[in-house]
This record gives sequence, C-alpha cells and structure tokens, in this order.
Amino acid sequence: MKYLIRIILIITITGLSACTSKQETVIDRKIKITEPDLKQASALNVQLALGYIEREQLSVAQEKLDKAIEQDPDNIDAYTSLAYLKRKVNEFEKAEDYYLEALDINSKDPNVHNNYGGLLCQMGRYDEALEEIKLAYEDPFYETPYLAYANAGTCLLDKGDYQQAEKMLRKVLRDQPNYASALLSMAEIGIKTERYLMARAYIQRYHAIARPSAESLWLQIQSEKALGAQDHYLKYARKLLKDFPDSDEAGMLEEMARNERIRE
Repeated sequence: MKYLIRIILIITITGLSACTSKQETVIDRKIKITEPDLKQASALNVQLALGYIEREQLSVAQEKLDKAIEQDPDNIDAYTSLAYLKRKVNEFEKAEDYYLEALDINSKDPNVHNNYGGLLCQMGRYDEALEEIKLAYEDPFYETPYLAYANAGTCLLDKGDYQQAEKMLRKVLRDQPNYASALLSMAEIGIKTERYLMARAYIQRYHAIARPSAESLWLQIQSEKALGAQDHYLKYARKLLKDFPDSDEAGMLEEMARNERIRE
C-alpha cells in the first residue's frame, strides 16, 4: 500500500513580555539570546525537516533532524521523523533503530508503536508488527485508534489473512467512513477474494473522495474486467497508461494485454 502524509507547518511567533525598566529589558533580551529554548528550537527543526522531506530535500531534512536531537535528545518526534525519512529511502534497519530509540524515551507512546508496527510489516515481520500495532489500538488514551486499526488491516492484507484484515478495516470505516486508505484496502480485498462487485463499490467510494492513483486505477481495471464491463475497463486502462505511464501498474496492464493477445 502507498500512503500520502501531508504536513502543515504552522509557526507561531510570540512577542516578548514588556519589562518594567530599560535595564530589565536589556537583561531579558540577553537571556533570550544566550539561553535559547532548546526544546522549542528542536521542535521547530523537526517541523522544518518534515517540510523538506515532503519536497524530497532529504539531505537538508537529515541535517535538521540531527540538529533537533542535538538540541533535545529526548525529542521523540525527531527520532520518529528520522525513522520516516529512512523508510522513504528503504533503509529499514536504520529506521528500526530510530523507532527503538524513541521507545527507549517513552515505551508507552501509541503513535510510536503504531508507526514501528508499520515498519515491521513493511519488512515482512508480520507477527511482530501486529503485536506492536495492537499496543496502539488497545491503549485507552490513544486519540486516533482508527489509524492503528487501519495499519493492522493493511498488515493483515499483506500477510494474506483477508478475513481478519476485513474485520479490522470495517472497524475503521464504521468510525471514519471516508478514510481513503481503508477504502483502497477493502477494494484490494475484494480483488484478492474474487468479490469484484465489492471491489468496484469500494474503489468508487475511494475515487469519490481522492484523486485516482496508479494503484487505485489498477484495482478498478481488474474489477471492471472481471465483471465484463468492457467500456469501463478500457476507460480506466487508458487513464492509467496516460496519467501513470511509468508506474508498475502500467507495466502490469501492458503485460496482461500482451498475454491476452497471445491467447487470441
């Protein structure tokens, strides 16, 4: 599965409090300059780094995150952001190290458990992954358990346990009916289990709220073809080849078309 993470940077600048005399103002300013709030600076560097990651400026992002840790060695967000960066470049072992460092700081953080579980699933360590994710969605103080249920559903789908994956994803959609990644995963389950009407229904719901991607178009193509809807099949096949010509899904479509011509 492919995920899109949108980062919104909001920087709030607060003014200095007024002082009772010029002397006190000078002293206060000196304190601000010579004793900066390192925790605040660290947090700001993390936010800046996430913006650089979104713009694919990864080396600058790495510098910002290294600086954030130097400023505040207990900044969990800096470690998890470094893990996210390393996942983007497929350095999974380094990403795991950063998640473990974050858990050393706070072993009960549900966000870290959920994200670490996502990494373990990505590495094919499904049972370990599901245990980590479970720690997140079973935490009564976790404010967004649907994220962990969705993560578990995706992991179970990758594992090939379609029945349990569907149960998890239906939990998500009862709470968040327009959660895009869950809709996409449900469509994939429909394809995997040869329930093509189900696949079509979920991919249509997905396309009603999100832009078509190579992955979503490929799922729609497979469902329309299986249902014998030739016009729809050709419509989405052409769109995939036009909008995402270099995607893996376009390659799979071309391979499918070649095989059909051979059989004819």
